Amino acid sequence: MRAWAVRTPGPMATAPLHLEERSVPEPGEHQVQVAVSVCGVCRTDLHLAEGDLPPKRPGVVPGHEVVGTVSAVGPGCERFAVGDRVGVAWLAGTCGTCRFCRSGRENLCLDPIFTGWDVDGGFAEVLVADERYCYSLPDSFSDEQAAPLLCAGIIGYRALRRTELPPGGSLGIYGFGASAHLTAQVALSEGARVHVLTRSADARQLAVRLGAASVGGAADPPPEPLDGAILFAPVGDLVPPALAALDRGGTLAVAGIHLTDVPPLDYEHHLFEERTLRSVTANTREDGRAFLDAAARIPVEVAVVPYPFEQADQALADIAADRVTGVAVLRVQEH
Repeated sequence: MRAWAVRTPGPMATAPLHLEERSVPEPGEHQVQVAVSVCGVCRTDLHLAEGDLPPKRPGVVPGHEVVGTVSAVGPGCERFAVGDRVGVAWLAGTCGTCRFCRSGRENLCLDPIFTGWDVDGGFAEVLVADERYCYSLPDSFSDEQAAPLLCAGIIGYRALRRTELPPGGSLGIYGFGASAHLTAQVALSEGARVHVLTRSADARQLAVRLGAASVGGAADPPPEPLDGAILFAPVGDLVPPALAALDRGGTLAVAGIHLTDVPPLDYEHHLFEERTLRSVTANTREDGRAFLDAAARIPVEVAVVPYPFEQADQALADIAADRVTGVAVLRVQEH
């Protein structure tokens, strides 16, 4: 089978990804073998390729927004059968025994496994995954539409919940790419007023079309105090203006796994009056199930930019240069 592997992390101009031939992986206990149809391309994959997120092992295959068909099952499988459509997401496994797993906070597991970081992901024609961490997908979404839901959607959903946005509240969204455009639709469906702050003119147009109350530049002040905000752009310089835009009691959730250095904060200006800065770490499987149900019910519109499988490196380069409005998706198997 063909697979893209991270051989030497570095800027995209140095070609850190290599397309190579590999043996088809066989499923072990509780694992399903998945013939990959499409795989979303996430900014986390870019961080992995460029070395901001150091690979857990040499030659790892990125990709954690995977949609495909079960082609074989290993011992102990009960949830899925050959021929089922499944989604494979970022969270690939947890210990199930640490204090966080036991208290329903498996996103904070002390010994987690992640798809496309610890284990090979979906930038490949075939992968294996623990069926207990796979998802059934709503029939209303095509494979291309479903792929971005599996990370961009799920992590945005958790970030939204971390803001503790009150009903009918005002939400600021900083950066408006793959995750943000899905999260905005969930917030709008729940009655929030959404203000989008991004440097991309194309992204601002998409935000207006989806129903944003206002759009502006990345560091611009929104037209009203914010009850909550989410920082999707991996830019630490945006933390101070986002905190300053919060109303009393507001919360800023940082959604990304990587963030550049945050400038010094002024306690009185940025944090006093119970303003909160909090991170978002991975997700639980319950987050995933809740978001997929909401996505189908709303239903969310998924802005997809498809790429042939052979152009995975180009897709990452385009993300690095902010040339993608929506979600880049690799067509691994052409139908």
